[in-house]
Amino acid sequence: MEKPLVGILMGSDSDLPVMEKAGEILREMGVPYEMDIRSAHRLPEKTASYARTARERGLEVLIAGAGMAAHLAGVLAAHTTLPVIGVPLKSGALEGVDALYSTVQMPPGIPVATVGIDGAKNAAYLACEILSIKYPEIAQKLEAFREKTRRDLEEKSRALKQST
Repeated sequence: MEKPLVGILMGSDSDLPVMEKAGEILREMGVPYEMDIRSAHRLPEKTASYARTARERGLEVLIAGAGMAAHLAGVLAAHTTLPVIGVPLKSGALEGVDALYSTVQMPPGIPVATVGIDGAKNAAYLACEILSIKYPEIAQKLEAFREKTRRDLEEKSRALKQST
């Protein structure tokens, strides 16, 4: 796997501190990705073109983060049948609740999988789960991650019991 399988998009560079966390998880899982700024409202044609050409460029999942009611994930989903995962970003007067509502409330036939506010890490894990259907090496890495998480939690539990 050398060509990007996941596209990580954000509405502006101010979204990068949250969205780069998705890239960190994908790197840990060995999943190639590309990252760019696309705005649903300020670059609508460029954004639509990105979504329309994503499949032919080899992308298999899109992750889109945007704040307020700027609905990047919905615009992408309107222009592709690839899975789109929306990351509502905490911003504005409503602290991300408006972004959450606009991302999760999609019309029938144009779904967007939605993670929690600022949930870029979970978006990356969900992208890996989707890709694991086709790529056994990603499935193995997910299983190893889950097992390590279980072991770490068991160890923390033992340490807590010993200290109390």
